Amino acid sequence: MMKNKFKKLDIGHSNFRIDQAIAVLETTVSQTSYENNIRVIKIITGHGSGKLKKAVRTWCEEQEGRFRAVISGEDYNIFNKEASDMRSDANIKNDPDFGRNNSAIIYIWLW
Repeated sequence: MMKNKFKKLDIGHSNFRIDQAIAVLETTVSQTSYENNIRVIKIITGHGSGKLKKAVRTWCEEQEGRFRAVISGEDYNIFNKEASDMRSDANIKNDPDFGRNNSAIIYIWLW
């Protein structure tokens, strides 16, 4: 039986400043990539003012080529081939945000 290769990182409800949240994100991504047993990181930015979500999306854009894909919560549905392929690759079966158009989350699909 294939193990779920999915990690959740909630930086939106941690009371971090934006720079601290991005530092935690960078550390988590680097460590997870190095360990090579997780395929997807689900980042929870929360709704709030939207500043953290924007900062995380900008950071992901700046990392171009580092990830197989970055999928926003709004695009995480059955109509997005990358989202479906990512779910299959990481053996994600029961993610409650699938198809919910949740703008407060971002998925990073690692190589």
